[in-house]
Amino acid sequence: MKYGLIGTGNMGSMLTHAFISSGAVQAGDINVYNRSPDKAEALKEQFPEITVAQTITEAGQNSEIIFICVKPHHYEHVLDHLTLSSNQCLVSITSPVSVNDLEKKVNSQVARIVPSITNRAHAGVSLFTFGDRIHEKFKKELFDTFSCFSKPVEIEEEHIRVSSDIVSCGPAFVGFLLENMIESANKIGGISQDQATVLMEEMIIGLAALLEKDIYSFPELIKKVTVKGGVTGEGLVALEENIDDTFLRMFQATHYKHYRDKLSIKL
Repeated sequence: MKYGLIGTGNMGSMLTHAFISSGAVQAGDINVYNRSPDKAEALKEQFPEITVAQTITEAGQNSEIIFICVKPHHYEHVLDHLTLSSNQCLVSITSPVSVNDLEKKVNSQVARIVPSITNRAHAGVSLFTFGDRIHEKFKKELFDTFSCFSKPVEIEEEHIRVSSDIVSCGPAFVGFLLENMIESANKIGGISQDQATVLMEEMIIGLAALLEKDIYSFPELIKKVTVKGGVTGEGLVALEENIDDTFLRMFQATHYKHYRDKLSIKL
């Protein structure tokens, strides 16, 4: 099938890389469009066989599956320039724009797929929600494609925000916490931030391997590393005493932003 990507920013370019590097989609079957042509042309330099469309309309006309990879408040502009048929499938990658919202606006079949930056490494989850009109043909195509570089998980509309926080925002949240841990190691232990970063990266890679191989669950990991009366236990006590409602506030903030975005979006 021919794939179109409207928007080649962080997520649009990441998906393009994942499609091609995983072998899920041939570069010659991909059309891209970006409001700033330089970004699309830079992507073409990496993958010469992709087609750079000159307009949103052109990208839509030459594709069977069209991904909208722009910010939510730009959706109205994109949709105004797309003329889609019932034989095409439009895919939103942002959580505030629901499949119901899109089905009211377009004649095509509709899906929402929220990817993760981890998909760039052919890992992590992609979140799927399907519209009422979508055919099994497109469901299978999308599941098969994303299975090449992620674990597709179908998610209910009411859980899309919290699921996106874990899958899509999670790498940034965890990265922030690890950066803070590295800085604190430098301040208290005197280790250089560069060396602490290397150690942290290797620890995370090892932790991911333990989880991937299903050797330990999170509770089991904590139990295995924590020796009664040991250093790890003291560290965990300090964390428990100071974490308070940090993650409750984080989820509240993302949910409130999601709510504000839905109110502001005009389709």
